This record gives sequence, structure tokens and C-alpha cells, in this order.
Amino acid sequence: MSKSTFKVQAAPGLKVPHETKPRKYIAGSETVTVPATAYYLRRIASGELIDVAASKAAAAAAKGA
Repeated sequence: MSKSTFKVQAAPGLKVPHETKPRKYIAGSETVTVPATAYYLRRIASGELIDVAASKAAAAAAKGA
């Protein structure tokens, strides 16, 4: 089952435009909920956006190891 939304943050030093509002940006440490569309999935895959839930899970796994 795939997610229908993601909580994301921009990678440090980047501003990423919203899919439907290209003059509004995801920037800094602001956490934003976005739909799981191809646009945002590509941005996550390229490293421009960080999936907050996945990064927290990875940090917890590393801490437990």
C-alpha cells in the first residue's frame, strides 16, 4: 500500500517550488504535507526534498544499531 501524502522538508540550502503554486516555496526547516504525486516523488528521489517520516525511521534504526 502506498502513501497518499508525505511530510517533507527541503534539503539544506534549497528552495523547492510547490507543484501547483510555483511561486510558493518549501524552504528551510519548514515541514509541509504534500500529495504523493510524481512531481514530489521525483523531488524526494533527487534529494531536493527529504521525507521526514523516512528520515526519522532511518535515524531511529541507526540509533538502535
